[in-house]
Amino acid sequence: MVEFSSPNTNKPLHLGHVRNILLGHSVSRILEASGRKVVQVQIVNDRGVHICKSMWAWKQFGGGITPEAAGKKGDHLVGDFYVRFDQELRAQVKDLMAQGLDEEAAKAQAPCMLDVQEMLRQWEAGDPEVRALWAKMNAWVYDGFNATYARLGVRFDRNYYESETYVLGKKDIEEGLARGVFYRRDDGSVWIDLREDGLDEKLVLRRDGTSVYMTQDIGTAIQRFTDFSIDRLTYVVGNEQDYHFKVLFLILKKLGYAWADQLYHLSYGMVDLPSGKMKSREGTVVDADDLLDEMEATARALSEELGKTEGLTEADKSKLYQVLGHGALKYFILKVDPRKRMVFNPEESIDFNGHTGPFIQYSHARIKSILRKAEGRSTVWTWDDVVVDERSKELIQTLVRFPEAVEQAARSYSPSVVAQFAYDLAKSFNGFYQANPILNAENQAVVAFRVELCRVTAEALKRALGLLGIEAPERM
Repeated sequence: MVEFSSPNTNKPLHLGHVRNILLGHSVSRILEASGRKVVQVQIVNDRGVHICKSMWAWKQFGGGITPEAAGKKGDHLVGDFYVRFDQELRAQVKDLMAQGLDEEAAKAQAPCMLDVQEMLRQWEAGDPEVRALWAKMNAWVYDGFNATYARLGVRFDRNYYESETYVLGKKDIEEGLARGVFYRRDDGSVWIDLREDGLDEKLVLRRDGTSVYMTQDIGTAIQRFTDFSIDRLTYVVGNEQDYHFKVLFLILKKLGYAWADQLYHLSYGMVDLPSGKMKSREGTVVDADDLLDEMEATARALSEELGKTEGLTEADKSKLYQVLGHGALKYFILKVDPRKRMVFNPEESIDFNGHTGPFIQYSHARIKSILRKAEGRSTVWTWDDVVVDERSKELIQTLVRFPEAVEQAARSYSPSVVAQFAYDLAKSFNGFYQANPILNAENQAVVAFRVELCRVTAEALKRALGLLGIEAPERM
């Protein structure tokens, strides 16, 4: 099982989510290619104070607006109200500080924050009006998420929802308490002492008996091994959660679950823009949809400038811009080792001549053009008929590395290994192409050999790109 994406329902998917989604989806494909059966899941963070912030702002300032009336995707509309709440909170905090409160006290006593906390209490009590608004706004967001996932070519086998899983884990804590895994403090809260393991003490149940994130993560992990016949569970989550997962895995091991040793945190670095870090509350994030639109527009401009679309219909052009733009984005992100922090530069990502997705896609399209021209020619050749030059030999040697690259990528949970292979193969093919006439070779057997080498290379390029979630265009 691979868990990835796992967004909050108070804002659209953004560039940070994109790296997570692309990593999770590509790792899943690579694991499948290496012989594993894979289940793709996400947990949707659909409850809590952050969700109530968007709900409160919509009630205060929305005037009953809907995505249809606004002409916006639902996740974008809800995200607007999340930003609107933050603006209101800042204004109220400023007023309270002017009255003599310090910033921390002002934030705690801001009327909008008190309202949001009360809304959360009402939600947990099952208040019909609050629950109806929550369900309505979440449905808007799910529609928006699903449209973005479809654009990225991503699917999930199962969605888990925090509104359902937050009740999990309490029973397991009580059982662990009886066995001495946990201990109860004088105030009634329940903790685990991991200091002998080089970690710290960790709260697992508040004194009022309510869950913390660790509680539900314990319960959700156990539930997943009940729901599916899995032997390994991988969490694709940013490296700011490294400590959380160390604690989670150790607790599950102390609870006696043998599969705890098969839990893995694919810890990845954050994505920055050339202009710096993104901030959701301030509305300075790059939305995934806007980014995809920009990538398609950039692909259009560059393709037209370079004359890559001659002879294509308008429909074919539109599809090509989408394939190139999305391919540029996916490759630029996936070619970087997941553990490294990275800067995403849209302009660099779409160069047709660099270490980019479009370069590899163009190489595939070039080969497919050769293969179309070779249709109807003899395919007969033997090794005795050809002298294998250095460029052909180099291409063959690169091709045979493919299975090893897939297995290495699967072992290391790093799509960058496959990305590097795809680039090496495209580069090797272009060297072969520049050094050797293919359809005008010295005799028909050599033509047949080189055409066959082209065919196998195209298949490998298409499959390698597919493991990265990238389409390989037939024409450019």
